[in-house]
Amino acid sequence: MTDAVITGIHHVKFPVRDIATSIDWYERVFGFTFELEFPDEDGVVRGVAGTIPGLGDAGIALRENPRAAEGFAGFDPVSFGIADREAAEAWVIRLDELGVEHSPVINASIGWIVSFHDPDGTEIRLYSFAAHGLDTSGLAGHARPRA
Repeated sequence: MTDAVITGIHHVKFPVRDIATSIDWYERVFGFTFELEFPDEDGVVRGVAGTIPGLGDAGIALRENPRAAEGFAGFDPVSFGIADREAAEAWVIRLDELGVEHSPVINASIGWIVSFHDPDGTEIRLYSFAAHGLDTSGLAGHARPRA
């Protein structure tokens, strides 16, 4: 008998308005390789799934759903992990080269973040696994220990 435990993240699915635009953006920014396509009843491909380097076994899916994409605008459903501040700074350089608007490197609750938006306005955060050691618990919007 198998234990009822979570063993990882299988995939993350983003709602998008236009599948072709999003495939292009995720390829350019993250090196997304799409391996599966999902045609609807009408035969039109409205979803794709694939991989992004660095995510291990976790996949990424894009699903054309304009209403859901609108609802996600400004929301950050996932933070992708990066190593440390130097990695955050490297992403700032990469995003500048790609012409993708982004935040500066931010001292977040635990580590460093770079934040930007996909073509539909979904906020993507790159969050460092390395901690900066700063006490940000008194700052608005930052985490604090459970009371």
